[in-house]
Amino acid sequence: QVQLVESGGGLVQPGGSLRLSCTASGILFRIYAMAWYRQAPGKQRELVASITTVRNTNYADSVKGRFTMSRDNAENTVYLQMNSLKPEDTAVYYCGAGRSAVDYWGKGTLVTVSS
Repeated sequence: QVQLVESGGGLVQPGGSLRLSCTASGILFRIYAMAWYRQAPGKQRELVASITTVRNTNYADSVKGRFTMSRDNAENTVYLQMNSLKPEDTAVYYCGAGRSAVDYWGKGTLVTVSS
C-alpha cells in the first residue's frame, strides 16, 4: 500500500521555525512530484509548495521567502522548512504525491503558531 507519513508539526511561537517531513512508501518516489498543502478550520485546502522530479520548486505568495521545500530521493522524503512563522500559518499540513495531479495524500500534521 501507498503511504505518506508527515511529521514535525507542533506548537511554535510567532517568528519561530519548524521543519516538516514527509516520508513515502509504496511508490517509485523519484518519478513523483511532491507538494505540501495546508488547511485551517473552516477554510479550503490550499497549495503551499511543490517540487518536481528535477527539484524545481513553486511557492504560494503567502509563504514565498519564508518556506523552503526540498527532497531527498535516497530517503524517499520531502521537507518543508518553515521560518518566520506567523499565526496565519496555523493549519494542518498535508503531504501529496502525484505525476500530473495529486494521487496520494498523507494524513496531515498540525502546526500551531501562537504566543
